[in-house]
Amino acid sequence: MNDLRDRLALGTGASAGIGAATARALAAAGAEVVLAARRATELERVAAECPGARTLVLDVRDAAAVERAAADLPLDIVLANAGLAYGVEPLQAGDAQEWSAVIDTNVKGVLHTLRAVLPGMIERGHGDVVTLGSVAGRQVYAGGAVYCATKFAVKALYETMRLELCGKNLRLITVDPAMVETDFSRVRFRGDEACADAVYKGMTPLTPEDVADAVLYAVTRPPHVNVGELVLWPTAQASTSLVHRSE
Repeated sequence: MNDLRDRLALGTGASAGIGAATARALAAAGAEVVLAARRATELERVAAECPGARTLVLDVRDAAAVERAAADLPLDIVLANAGLAYGVEPLQAGDAQEWSAVIDTNVKGVLHTLRAVLPGMIERGHGDVVTLGSVAGRQVYAGGAVYCATKFAVKALYETMRLELCGKNLRLITVDPAMVETDFSRVRFRGDEACADAVYKGMTPLTPEDVADAVLYAVTRPPHVNVGELVLWPTAQASTSLVHRSE
């Protein structure tokens, strides 16, 4: 495993869940981490667990703010992680305002982040760009039309970058997990704890640390090795819609 000392890493959505776990993993491996998210208090809590960490109170939906935040950061690693979902209603019963929030965060937020960081990485001639995708960007499921569409979009961005950045000495990585126990389901069910808990009933989901470990593996390979795509499933999950649950 290559040492991450003297590497500067930016993670969006770093106030909780996968973003926070990845920040801790990168910091433990020696990287200097910059934590970006909307919630200042939660960011400071995570930063306290990452020696030397910096925080950026940032909404990735704001393109100009993301551009300003990245302007003076000579980044070596970027994790575009911020994302969310609302509801499991069928398409015809969806809420247009919620759709906009999901699309603006999951797709435009990734676009804003990539647009802000790529020019500097290209100029410096190195860098690892990690997009946090999902198996929902590979297989659809009922009740997930908009969320799945956003994750298919993230996969398209990853694949396009592989073509456009060929020869620039950047490594492009997508980490696509299945069910991970985070606040994701609580947000999706609009704060309904019982519905959120039922998602994981009778099975063992992935943890944020499992996903962070995959990111760490990818960014610590030798420079000539680009682990392009990592897909993570809980052992009990066979597809986006088939999960084995114990009694």
